[in-house]
Formats: sequence, structure tokens, C-alpha cells
Amino acid sequence: MAQTSTPDPNSGWFSEDELTAIRQRLPLMYVEAVPVRVDSYSVITEVGLLLRVSSEGSMNRTLVSGRVLFGETLRDALFRHLEKDLGPMAFPQLPVSPQPVQVAEYFPEPDAKYTDFRQHAVALVYVVPVTGTCEPRQDALEITWMSPEQAVSDSVGSELEGGRGQLLRAALASVGALP
Repeated sequence: MAQTSTPDPNSGWFSEDELTAIRQRLPLMYVEAVPVRVDSYSVITEVGLLLRVSSEGSMNRTLVSGRVLFGETLRDALFRHLEKDLGPMAFPQLPVSPQPVQVAEYFPEPDAKYTDFRQHAVALVYVVPVTGTCEPRQDALEITWMSPEQAVSDSVGSELEGGRGQLLRAALASVGALP
């Protein structure tokens, strides 16, 4: 009789060397979230963008994002990254359905619509209302709340890397937050 072992609870984590090798061979799955504040009619009043220091040392704005781990549901990945980036008191209101508002495919080429020079990645994008206090953690320095129109302005769009300015505009338009 074959004996089964307990699965490794951290099987979704890779060493940096393993992750680099994987990124050179396979597209990776990500979730990205646009945190928003809504009024009592569920109209988006504010959009939250994170401020981070890039690996090159420049300051830029970004969305909540991260990899989906092996065996992890999309809802669990989305919740984990929202809590990791916004803090445990953000109280995100996850969508009932795992249907994203956008799908972004990142390529390591400079002329791609969405770029990530590390890898080929597919990101499922969600607009997620948050009702609590957001205190950025991990590598996020702050979260800036702005109107949807400000968030998609050219000046803010230039601070978003990899085509995320276009992605943000498309995500907000798909939920009726832009005229």
C-alpha cells in the first residue's frame, strides 16, 4: 500500500534561483487589485495607488499585485495581497465571483502593451472596495487616495510602470467609474 505524505504547506514559494528559472520558461499567474472607496450607492469616489521604490531605486505608483501560489484560489490570493499591501484593517470587499474586470498579459519586451522585464505573466485584474483603514506594509511606502479622474491623468499615469496607467484606465472604465 502506497503511503501518502502531508503536502508541504509552503509549496508555492520558490527560492530566487528557482523563480528566475521558472520565469524564463513559463508564464506566471498574478492578481492585481485596484483598491477603491465607494459611496452608499457603490459609486467609486476614490482610487488608491501605492507608492513604492522600484528595484532600480526610482519612486513609482503601482497597484496591489502578486503571484497566485500553487493550490491557492484566486480569492485567497487576492485577499492575501490586499492584506499584505494595505494592512489587516483595510477590510476589502472581495467580489462574489472570481471574474476579473480586465486581463493583462505582460511580456518582457519593451514594445509590448504591458511590460514586465522579468517575465511573461498573466494578471487577472479586480476593482476592490475597501472600507477600513489602509496602512501600507511590505515594500509599499504609502497609499494615495485620489478621484478616478486624477488617478487616470497623464501625470499619474506616467508614474505607473509597465503600462499600468492604461490598465488602470481600462479597469475603472469597465466598472463605470469614468465618463
